[in-house]
Amino acid sequence: MKILGIGVDIIENKRIKKSIKNHKFKERIYSSKELKQSTLSKDKIGYFSKRFAAKEAFAKALGTGFRNNLNFKDIEIINDKLGKPYFSKTKKINKIVKKEFKVKSFNCFLSISDEKEYSTAFTVIQSI
Repeated sequence: MKILGIGVDIIENKRIKKSIKNHKFKERIYSSKELKQSTLSKDKIGYFSKRFAAKEAFAKALGTGFRNNLNFKDIEIINDKLGKPYFSKTKKINKIVKKEFKVKSFNCFLSISDEKEYSTAFTVIQSI
């Protein structure tokens, strides 16, 4: 196993607080699953801020940023039954990661956190 990429991001929550008032912003950045899951969250600003930071951290770990047909909605963060966030490995993400790192299989690790003013995310992409 080898670490292929590491990414970290931090965002000021008030930036997302303003942005999520715009429905088009949410539709451009978040997947339908993420939007549906947001209805269960009491802290909407924290929910959307942490996911925004996670998407940025993933793009940094990939090493390409948002290019080569990668957009925010392609990177989907879901929570398991215990609330642990993880990246959904869609066909598109699988294809991009395998092509970029020339690997057959990989894992993605995600840690997200927030405080009143900031949200942060840390991502590791690892070959299997």
